[in-house]
Amino acid sequence: MTAIHTPLTLTPKPVAVPPLVEQLKGGLDAPICLTWELTYACNLACVHCLSSSGRRDPKELTTAEALAVVDELADLQVFYVNLGGGEPMIRKDFLDIVDHAVGRNVGVKFSTNGYYIDQQAAERFAATDLLDIQISLDGFDAATNDAVRGPGSWEAARRAMDNLAAANFGEFKISIVATRHNVAQLDDYKKMADEYGAQLRVTRLRPSGRGVDSYQDLRLTHPQQQDIFRWIIDHPDVLTGDSFFHLNALGTNTGETLPGLSMCGAGRIVCLIDPIGDVYACPFVIHDEFMAGNVRDAGGFASVWRESELFAELRQPGAAGACASCNAYDACGGGCMAAKFFTGIPLDGPDPDCVLGHADEAVAAANAAGIVPQPSQDHSRPVRIGARPS
Repeated sequence: MTAIHTPLTLTPKPVAVPPLVEQLKGGLDAPICLTWELTYACNLACVHCLSSSGRRDPKELTTAEALAVVDELADLQVFYVNLGGGEPMIRKDFLDIVDHAVGRNVGVKFSTNGYYIDQQAAERFAATDLLDIQISLDGFDAATNDAVRGPGSWEAARRAMDNLAAANFGEFKISIVATRHNVAQLDDYKKMADEYGAQLRVTRLRPSGRGVDSYQDLRLTHPQQQDIFRWIIDHPDVLTGDSFFHLNALGTNTGETLPGLSMCGAGRIVCLIDPIGDVYACPFVIHDEFMAGNVRDAGGFASVWRESELFAELRQPGAAGACASCNAYDACGGGCMAAKFFTGIPLDGPDPDCVLGHADEAVAAANAAGIVPQPSQDHSRPVRIGARPS
């Protein structure tokens, strides 16, 4: 009798695919989005301005150079750009840049203090596709807001919102930087946004730009950090831009996490282009140590993004460093690189706003020793705040 041998079928062993966040930490061929500060010129002088804006830099990218950058981003299939400044609408070619980006199917979100959004501008924006507008407001009332952004800025922001609503723009954004003076107003902000049919965006205060000097006076207290963690959990429709992921340490025992990727995307999925074309790892580290190149260099932006030694280093797996023994490290990831740098804490140290208090002594020691790094450049200028730009 002849034996019949059944061929052996080998089932391929499935290849383990790392979680999305782990894949993103290794970087992408192009940023998902990037922030592009179009100009350092600004009619305000906000005390926490991350780019120390005020005066226009004479080396600012020309219109032709700016449109060429848009073409590069379109070719790289960047989803959208965050246009800011300074005040981006001060650039006379602002609308040309927006129209060119939209024409190349690059979405545009721009942040503005609202001074230049009159009824005519609002109607034009309402007729533009792929455009999102973010109005900055750092106090529900004029007294709270104007102490940070300058006299008249609250009124200007509200007027811009009224004009956008009247033009049926749709769901614009109201963006606030959470400080110890406005965090108790979050419910009021949310009600305001709902009444406008807008979306609320709450972001973290970072000690960047002029924020280096105002950080200690404006930063949230530990009890306020616990309050805002709970508030964001309870309001999942409020945007945060992943800026509060350091607070996830509070959910270690309950399993609660804030919405978002909960990771530092610097040089991995995001970056910053400044008004003169310098490319930085993220919008909050405008400092020579975190500059990767310039869009005017050979190969343009694509070469900087793909070949920068700085970005390659940032995309390597990071060490827990001083946080290695903390059981919350996997939840908070050690916090924000920029916040550490500008408070004098090593990049492998704890976030200065560590909710468990692990950075309090380090921050105090750095301040006492005077080793807090200062921004590499300052475009601040004395301005008469509150006057309507002509």
